[in-house]
Amino acid sequence: MYRDKTKVIRIGNRKIGGGNPILIQSMTNTKTEDVQATVAQILRLEAAGCEIIRCTVPTLEAARAFSEIKKQIHIPLVADIHFDYKLAVAAIENGADKIRINPGNIGSRDKVAEVIRAAKERDIPIRVGVNSGSLEKELLEKYGGVTARGIVESALKKVRLIEDLGYDNLVISIKSSDVLMCIHAHELLAEQTVYPLHIGITEAGTVMSGNIKSGVGLGIILYEGIGDTIRVSLTTDPVEEVRSARLILRTLGLRKGGIEVVSCPTCGRTRIDLIGLAAKVEEMTADIPLDLKVAVMGCAVNGPGEAREADIGIAGGVGEGLLIKKGEIIRKVPEAELLETLRQELLHWEEQK
Repeated sequence: MYRDKTKVIRIGNRKIGGGNPILIQSMTNTKTEDVQATVAQILRLEAAGCEIIRCTVPTLEAARAFSEIKKQIHIPLVADIHFDYKLAVAAIENGADKIRINPGNIGSRDKVAEVIRAAKERDIPIRVGVNSGSLEKELLEKYGGVTARGIVESALKKVRLIEDLGYDNLVISIKSSDVLMCIHAHELLAEQTVYPLHIGITEAGTVMSGNIKSGVGLGIILYEGIGDTIRVSLTTDPVEEVRSARLILRTLGLRKGGIEVVSCPTCGRTRIDLIGLAAKVEEMTADIPLDLKVAVMGCAVNGPGEAREADIGIAGGVGEGLLIKKGEIIRKVPEAELLETLRQELLHWEEQK
């Protein structure tokens, strides 16, 4: 089902599905048992724009840490469970807002039923997660290896198990590191379920390769109207995942807010450190709460015209630059003052309206 018609699910104080905004999720890489370090990272992620956070629960101590972590954060807290159903139950009892499980890894039907019982008592959703690397042997044999159809069949089989046990407060995620397979799997799944979908390209890679794979894969899936929550999986500081997810959503017109920085490629006319300047502008504007487009242009020849679609911009020159608004030159500025001039304009933007 496409996102405007998926079932509405409540996760803590947020709702997904049914046309609600697509929420950005990330995952901590601290030891969950270390409450102080985990809370500190979650607060950084919140500041970056994370709206749901997932923590691994490998031990009973980690499950018990949830109660203390929840007291100090402001976004829904999800427990990531592998294999041990008792850890899922413990995480729920300690305040998890959602749990992520693969029922096939939890064990017997009775063990899955215990998890459902605990979730039902507190009315918290279960995210059924299936990755391409966890497909059952019979599905690998049926489809001749890992395929989109096999991934979808595996996920729906686990969903039916939980439904048969009397629970339908569910979210589904299916992931693969193969971008095209992941796209096809989501297209197939969206036609066969009403549950909201959490989307991501698993094991996407480092910052450059991971962002490209996620931008292409998630961009297509989202553009097709599929997906209710999103995670960009990167081998780096998870704050970068959140920033990338925000940019993907904003580029697709699915999220407003935050400054978008556009900049021209360098060429022989460039007489300033455009690469360094653009990076500084992007860093400087990351936390400024304005819904604007800011242009950073390399020269005064094409700068004003190319920056016409931006709300404000700067263009370099020889020892000086230009401050531009909507393609119109406002004034000349010494090169050394370009960045600070732009910063002051942004900080006082609302006063100028």
